Amino acid sequence: MVGKTLFMNHRAPANGRYKPTCYEHAANCYTHAFLIVPAIVGSALLHRLSDDCWEKITAWIYGMGLCALFIVSTVFHIVAWKKSHLRTVEHWFHMCDRMVIYFFIAASYAPWLNLRELGPLASHMRWFIWLMAAGGTIYVFLYHEKYKVIELFFYLTMGFSPALVVTSMNTTVPM
Repeated sequence: MVGKTLFMNHRAPANGRYKPTCYEHAANCYTHAFLIVPAIVGSALLHRLSDDCWEKITAWIYGMGLCALFIVSTVFHIVAWKKSHLRTVEHWFHMCDRMVIYFFIAASYAPWLNLRELGPLASHMRWFIWLMAAGGTIYVFLYHEKYKVIELFFYLTMGFSPALVVTSMNTTVPM
């Protein structure tokens, strides 16, 4: 059991935050930082290969969401690992890390919801997914780390609800 505690701590208490080991901190920092440059390059490539204004806007939304995810998460994990004595700064970056996840989920649906002919439900889903991201952000500001079930509800609802659009599709063309 000594090996397990070296690489992974015990579960977090209810309504509490998990305390990663030094190895987990390092893995979080390196895996997130490693993807910053590919995210920037990929985003620029998506934007450059866009054919029209709507594709450029969608590429920008997706690219910004992806880049923000890796940049904010990397900064948070570095602060949590190396500057954990700066509790206020760490707490602020942890909140930003949670918020950027909500916006990345919304941004990751932008290409699909904006560029496909998906039927009448798609236009409502575009608004719904961004409202859920805003709701998740409000949750983070008000109840950060307090009600994990609410956070899970936001993540799952944002993750699965856009799939309902498939039921209203006008076309049978493969995605």
